Amino acid sequence: MELCLGTVQFGLDYGVFNTPKKDPDYCIRCLDYATQNGINAIDTATAYGTAEEITGHFLEKHTVPREKLYISTKHLPNILDDCKPSEYVSEIRKNLQKSLDTLHTDYVDAYYFHSSRYAFQPELLEAIRVMQKEGLAKMVGVSVYYPDEAKACFANENINCVQMPYSLFDHRMKEEGVFEAGKDAGFHMDVRTVFIKGLIRLKSEEVPEHLAKAKPILNRLDQLCEDTGYSRIDIALGYVKRESSVSHLVFGIRSLEQLKEDMESFSKDIPEDVFSEADKLFADIETDLVVPSLWVK
Repeated sequence: MELCLGTVQFGLDYGVFNTPKKDPDYCIRCLDYATQNGINAIDTATAYGTAEEITGHFLEKHTVPREKLYISTKHLPNILDDCKPSEYVSEIRKNLQKSLDTLHTDYVDAYYFHSSRYAFQPELLEAIRVMQKEGLAKMVGVSVYYPDEAKACFANENINCVQMPYSLFDHRMKEEGVFEAGKDAGFHMDVRTVFIKGLIRLKSEEVPEHLAKAKPILNRLDQLCEDTGYSRIDIALGYVKRESSVSHLVFGIRSLEQLKEDMESFSKDIPEDVFSEADKLFADIETDLVVPSLWVK
C-alpha cells in the first residue's frame, strides 16, 4: 500500500469545522514536497472546488514526469440523473475532457463516478468503460460508501477500480469481506476517510456537540496511545496500512507540517498486538459517526 495525497482540503473549506482552504501556492508547495519525498499518487475531483485547478498547476510545472505519477479524479456527482441513456457516453466524455484540460494531462490513471448509487446502474458503468477504451482513463470505477455498493462494482465487468472508506473506527469493508471480494475480482482498491474528516485528530474537548458520542471513543484511543507509546496518527495510519489488497491510502492534510507528520507515521512498523487491541476497542462503532455525510448538526 502507498500513500495518495487527497486534495479536497486544497479546493474547499473542509473538515469537522470546515477549516478554510489554504492559498493555492501553499497547496502546490505541499504537492511538491509530497512528490519529491516518495508520494507519487494524487487524488482529486471535479466537486472539490478548485482542487483540480491547483493539481493542474502543479502538473503543468513538470517537476515530476507524468508517467511517474498516479492521478485519480471523479465525475461531478448526480449530473447524469436527467440524461437519456443515449447521452451517457458523450456527457461522461465531456466532463472527463474538462477535467483533463484543467489537470493539464491527456489521461488519468483512475476515473470514478462520484455518485455511489451509480454502482447499481449497469448502463452507466458500461458508458464509463468507454473512457478506458478511448485511453482517457487507465481505469474506471465508482467511489463508494457502503459494502453493497463495492460488491455491486465487483460483479460488473465494465469497471475495474473502487475507492471506499476504511479506518481505525470504520471496519465495515473488512468485516463484510469487501477486500477479499475485490482481490478475487481483480479490482484496484483505494481507501479514504482514514481520519474521518479530521475527527480522529480532535482532542475530546474539541469535539462538537453533534458528534459528542465520539468523545468516549477518542478517550479510548488516547488510552491506547498512552499504553503503547504510539500517537493517534501512528495507529490510525498503521491500522489501515495492513490491508495488503489495497493499493492506496488516500489522506488529506491541513498543512505542510501535518503532511510531514503523516508521512513519518506511515513509515513506522507497529506491532500487530496494538491493532488486535484496537479491534476490540473500536468494534461496532455506529455508521452515522464514521460516515461524515450522515452527520446531523
